[in-house]
Amino acid sequence: MVDTTSDPGRRTLERYTPNERTNHWTVAIVFIVTAISGLALFHPALYWLSGLLGGGTWTRILHPFLGVLLAIFFTLLAATMWKFNTMERRDWQWLRQGRDILNNREARAPEVGRYNGGQKLLFFVFVICVLCLLLSGIVIWRQYFSMYFSASVVRAAAVVHAVSAFVMICAIVVHIYAAFWVKGSIAAMTRGTVTPGWAWKHHRAWFREKIHATHPRTRSD
Repeated sequence: MVDTTSDPGRRTLERYTPNERTNHWTVAIVFIVTAISGLALFHPALYWLSGLLGGGTWTRILHPFLGVLLAIFFTLLAATMWKFNTMERRDWQWLRQGRDILNNREARAPEVGRYNGGQKLLFFVFVICVLCLLLSGIVIWRQYFSMYFSASVVRAAAVVHAVSAFVMICAIVVHIYAAFWVKGSIAAMTRGTVTPGWAWKHHRAWFREKIHATHPRTRSD
């Protein structure tokens, strides 16, 4: 969708629909609360974080349910974004030219679609981490499931859970940093739109697709 207002300087492209933005921020909020509760339970030095959820007892009760909620909302988000995150040859070439990207020479790299190679890899890191967190979390969920597994399996699941959480937190930090680094990305996820200049600079192939969808060329027979 292209907003063709009377002022050409204010024309925008729809980057995210209201549903996509709502789902994204829902996942973000649930993840933050889940991460806080998980960190509070992970190490005594971080136990003070449990006060944000009403104390240790409530933190232990809420954490696994928050994890399930996170998995559900993330699955809904991933289902809508999966088709845009399939790695293509141009994405691998884009990654190989990472130095050009970091030095603001994106014009030298291949044109990318809605997401670039880095965003796509990060997406699949999220997918793997959420899956590992869910499965390992079920195994170590004492109240309902851990009694069905041997002690060695529970210990292994606890390690997988901790490592997956660490990787996901690091990936989220990278995701947030990149959003601030690429000026206009935060506005895209809050307002849902970007300027044509932003789209042309960072996602040129996607820009062409949007323009073609809005103004398809007419062929004369």
